[in-house]
Amino acid sequence: MKKQKLLVAKIGGNVIENKKMLDSFLKDFSKIEGYKILVHGGGKLATQLAEKLEIKTEMIDGRRITSADNLDIVVMTYAGLVNKTIVSGLQNHECNALGLTGADANVIIAKKRPKQFVDYGYVGDVIKVDNKILKIFLEQNIMPVFCAVTHDGNGQLLNTNADTVASEIASAMSIDYEVSLYYCFELKGVLENIQDKESVIEHIDLEKYGQLRDNEIIAEGMLPKLQNCFDALQKKVSKVHIANVEFIKDNTTKHTTLSL
Repeated sequence: MKKQKLLVAKIGGNVIENKKMLDSFLKDFSKIEGYKILVHGGGKLATQLAEKLEIKTEMIDGRRITSADNLDIVVMTYAGLVNKTIVSGLQNHECNALGLTGADANVIIAKKRPKQFVDYGYVGDVIKVDNKILKIFLEQNIMPVFCAVTHDGNGQLLNTNADTVASEIASAMSIDYEVSLYYCFELKGVLENIQDKESVIEHIDLEKYGQLRDNEIIAEGMLPKLQNCFDALQKKVSKVHIANVEFIKDNTTKHTTLSL
């Protein structure tokens, strides 16, 4: 039997921060027919709130170091303000969305990242996604909207990279669906030259990824994003794209496609 299609999309902080861009994306996303799941970040807003509260924010290789104080800010920002703003925006376009953290319905369980060369604090690495409960939501025409907060099953909330959350959800759902994973942000894709917004690298496979990394053409936040792309492909996700938010309504626009 042919699998039904499922779109998993992730939007980042620059889109969320731009009200006009976010509203346009949510309108377009609501019009997409069929099953879909939305994952969002919100790191820039969390950083802004931390600055107002005079709490230090530290990043290493594009990933946030999450102290106890920073975890409180992350949960307030991601699971509260950002998640509910997005959910209400989708409801405005008659898309029946449900805002979730990994703790809700026990959907995503993670483990605290062990201390090695870097102590990331209260950062979680996903160990399980309950695809069955997500399938129930989808079949009831409820569209899940996930923020980047998970839990360990023992009462501890954890900050988890939103790109990773999207990749893990897409991978888990590929058991039952033909899944396409879109990473949507303000740029048209992965750029050859960060100063040239049109220098989109239209196709990246594992060999090309290694070359780009070794030549330091990609770095910091793009490195974990690309690693999550390849993790998803290796776990049988059908298609992975990195694109501008306009790609949701017009997938002929220039973008980056990933393959193994």
